Amino acid sequence: MAVTYMTEEGLKKLKEELQQLETVERPRIIAAIAEAREKGDLSENAEYEAAKEAQGTLETKIAQLKLRLADARVLDTSDIKTDEVQILTRVRVRMRNSGMEKTFQLVTEGEANVAQGKIAVTTPIAKGLMGKKVGEIAQVQVPAGLMEFEILEISL
Repeated sequence: MAVTYMTEEGLKKLKEELQQLETVERPRIIAAIAEAREKGDLSENAEYEAAKEAQGTLETKIAQLKLRLADARVLDTSDIKTDEVQILTRVRVRMRNSGMEKTFQLVTEGEANVAQGKIAVTTPIAKGLMGKKVGEIAQVQVPAGLMEFEILEISL
């Protein structure tokens, strides 16, 4: 697995998710398996099969989270400048076709949350904004067509 860059906040959320899965979800599934086992013949016990399948899915997710944590590297925010758009910066833009203003924060894939205005640096819009300075125009090809964003402000 490749190195995953994230913020301290992102690392904390990943650790919290892993702890939730290991301390709450795993015991819940183990209890469901034990309860289903008590009901008798396992060869015809749908509850048992469902619980075992849930356990497999959970253990896979736990293993994946542990790999991500092992490969995680925290980004040093003190190195981030606001003279151009880059990861972890907030960028206020004006969409040239509609005049509407929008603010995005460019984050790692694991921290993306469109409802909060956080977009992954791997998205077409983020890629188009990267490296741009205030006053420049970013032309971004999206499924709906070509969009143009005027960079109004860059901040942390």
